Amino acid sequence: MEASPGPPRPQESSGRGTSTRSLMTPINLISRTSSSTSHSTSRPSVPPRPSTSTSQLSSTSYSGNRSATSLSQPSRQRRHTSTTSGRKSRATSSVWGSDSHEIICAVSEARGVSPTVGLAFINITTNEAVLSQICDSQFYVKTCHKIQMYEPSTILIINTACAPNAKSSLLSIIEEELPDTAIEPLDRKYWSENAGLEFIQSLAFREDLEAIKVAIEGNFYATCSFAAAIKFVELSCRVSILPHSLRVRYQPSEDTMMIDISTIHSLELIQNLQNAKSKDCLFGLLNETLTPMGSRMLRSNILQPSCQVDNTLMPRYDAVDELTVKEDMFFEIRKALKGFVDVEKLLTALVIVPHQSSIHTSAQTINNILGVKAFITAVPSLYEALGTARADLLTRIREICRPELTQPVANLIAAAINEDVTAMKTPLDMRNQRTYAVKSGVHGLLDVARQTYKEATEDVHRHLEDLSRDNDIAPELKFDTNRQYWIRLRQSDFEDRNIPDILINKVRKGVWIECQTLTLVQLNHRITDSHNEAIMLSDKVMQELLDAIRVHVPDLFRVCESIALLDMIAAFGQCTTTRDYVRPEIGNALALKGARHPICERANPERFVPNDVFANEQHRFQIITGCNMSGKSTYIRMISLLQVMAQVGCFVPAQYAAFSIIQQLFVRMSTDDSIEANMSTFSLEMREMAFILRNINEKSLTIIDELGRGTSTRDGLAIALAVSEALIQSSSLVWFATHFQQLAKVLGSRPGVLNLHLATETHDVDGDNLKMTMLYKISSGPVQEEHYGLNLARAIGFPERFIKVAEDVSVTLAENIERKKQTSQSRKLLRRRKLILNLHDTLLQLRESDMDDAALGSYLKRLQGEFVARMDEIESDGQIDREDAIKMEEED
Repeated sequence: MEASPGPPRPQESSGRGTSTRSLMTPINLISRTSSSTSHSTSRPSVPPRPSTSTSQLSSTSYSGNRSATSLSQPSRQRRHTSTTSGRKSRATSSVWGSDSHEIICAVSEARGVSPTVGLAFINITTNEAVLSQICDSQFYVKTCHKIQMYEPSTILIINTACAPNAKSSLLSIIEEELPDTAIEPLDRKYWSENAGLEFIQSLAFREDLEAIKVAIEGNFYATCSFAAAIKFVELSCRVSILPHSLRVRYQPSEDTMMIDISTIHSLELIQNLQNAKSKDCLFGLLNETLTPMGSRMLRSNILQPSCQVDNTLMPRYDAVDELTVKEDMFFEIRKALKGFVDVEKLLTALVIVPHQSSIHTSAQTINNILGVKAFITAVPSLYEALGTARADLLTRIREICRPELTQPVANLIAAAINEDVTAMKTPLDMRNQRTYAVKSGVHGLLDVARQTYKEATEDVHRHLEDLSRDNDIAPELKFDTNRQYWIRLRQSDFEDRNIPDILINKVRKGVWIECQTLTLVQLNHRITDSHNEAIMLSDKVMQELLDAIRVHVPDLFRVCESIALLDMIAAFGQCTTTRDYVRPEIGNALALKGARHPICERANPERFVPNDVFANEQHRFQIITGCNMSGKSTYIRMISLLQVMAQVGCFVPAQYAAFSIIQQLFVRMSTDDSIEANMSTFSLEMREMAFILRNINEKSLTIIDELGRGTSTRDGLAIALAVSEALIQSSSLVWFATHFQQLAKVLGSRPGVLNLHLATETHDVDGDNLKMTMLYKISSGPVQEEHYGLNLARAIGFPERFIKVAEDVSVTLAENIERKKQTSQSRKLLRRRKLILNLHDTLLQLRESDMDDAALGSYLKRLQGEFVARMDEIESDGQIDREDAIKMEEED
């Protein structure tokens, strides 16, 4: 790749064409310029869209203190895609997990045999930036996985990679893997390492600058991508990020476990496959968090489990251990966490500068400051709750939450905001709090506006009393944002009389009549005007307060991140104490005693049967056989789920647990067709296995369930055998569940292979009825039961006449196979053995005989000729092709 990568400007693109997501939704402070000022006269008039998509921007002018900026539009035409093909919601696999998040991703690459890819993700909603540089393969597996984990709204790529005659393979793969994401080519000049370093210097927290510089040193492409992403946010998204207010972090790809999208869905890590709203998934099981920040951190950790033992996992284990022992501290922490709202979004709203001011943004500023006040007020209780903490992680969190960090902000707010004004949730309370937020005496006209507001509100109540007295009705005064004050009456009060004419805007809803009066409408206007005037007069004080608070935003973000981590750790503690989990050990082998499937256990706590698991260098490939419904899939799923839990930092459901660190997790379980992709079950199966075989190594954990059953028995067995050979050679940890008993026989003697099965008991009841008892217990060796499919069909009530026919067919097939064996290889082997044994007996007799040498020699010569002739006869009579032998083995 050329030495100076760079992004172009946004072009006309379908992108997420059906999306109407807006930055205004999570961050109301973000303001956008009007349509009249944001579009060039050379373009047709297009109504403004509340989205960060730049499909409408060809030549864009920006108001405020920014000079006019335009981004040149490339000639490449992006393909139009549809999002109606059943695409899963972002919540099923994304680290940030919400469709309301606006995430920009910039990608740059160094082309070569082993391409290096730089990635930069910016979440405008939560004010985060993640940089990463990956040494990838020609298939860009790690890059695509990383992008899929963050699921950006827009992907930026250098425009030279988009040329029709020289499109990069990375772009082609991204378009194939993420067909519904808007891809925007950007001019080369925006991809600059110097610009990226300048943005880091100016936007990152001051305290983090040195650490970030060390982390990104030598990561040229990640720095260039960061420059492009920031420039796109500033110019195309029409927002500004204040200096030293962006949370920037560098994330090496080798520090986390790679879990591909198919594995996430197969294991139900984030979402249940049958019911999207069900909590029967790993995230739903562990999500005992009490704050939105803690929930997001838990999601991120489940999708990207840590591989750092000393820096991450051990401190988390110690913290969970202490929380489960000190109940008083644990309950105090949980109680203190309930006082926090979504602080990440709140603080992000403080550092995103709007390009236009309005009543709405001024009102939202007051709301945000009141939210910060509530946040600052809640931190000391958490600090006190951690007073007895001794674990290193808990003491570090307590140190970050110390009063010295939050007290300056509390003092600033106390100097300008009334003490009794707090953040509220109902619309009327929020309006009242905004009106009286600033202390009295700051501005004379502000006090007048408040007095007008108060008098108009009192007039509303007096009007309601007069209305009740004069018309003999019982009105209820209600309030909402759109109608302001309105009246609600019962329809039953007017069954024998007419509704008074003074009531207007009448709407019948159920047993109620919703209405207003002309006087009430006029009073609403007076109240709104006085409220808006109070907001405008308060704005100067609020902006000054906001500027003072922004200096302390990095410290507040650190407190927020600490609270999120503590919330996740406390959630692990909650799961551990209520479900009897045990602390895992980290070593070189995977050993579980009395392990339980975490999700199935919650559904059936009394009936679930624990099992043992052991795998090391000598037993890396384990074949699991067993009857239908014996629990094979549950057993192997349990292993992978417990591995994820351990590398998240959570305790696991077992009597004893030890794990080795896994860097890649592969699961092939799904047997669903993909109608949208025009792929059958077997096609999907082969595509997933091809992906696994290309990327597996000795640091991988692989779970394979029923490989090859989507095609013919012969081909399925052949593919399963070939894949098994490759998996054995990869030296990864593999659990392979199958119904192919030949697979267990063929591979049983290979080094590193272990045969196991799920035990089942079968016995007759009253001589006629058959009963099968699934023990759900893992045992050594391959399954021994014959015809377990027929036995299960009989046990669940399949019609007996069909069972009888199936048994006859099975017996006939078995007899035919045995007959062929007797007339072929087996019979030939028996005849050979018999001939050799006869020769052995004859030679023993000759050794003891008194025959002279001449007679003995003549006899031995004749014996040799007879033996050779009879052996040739056996070979000629029993000659069978190799293909027939293989076929008989398969039919067996």
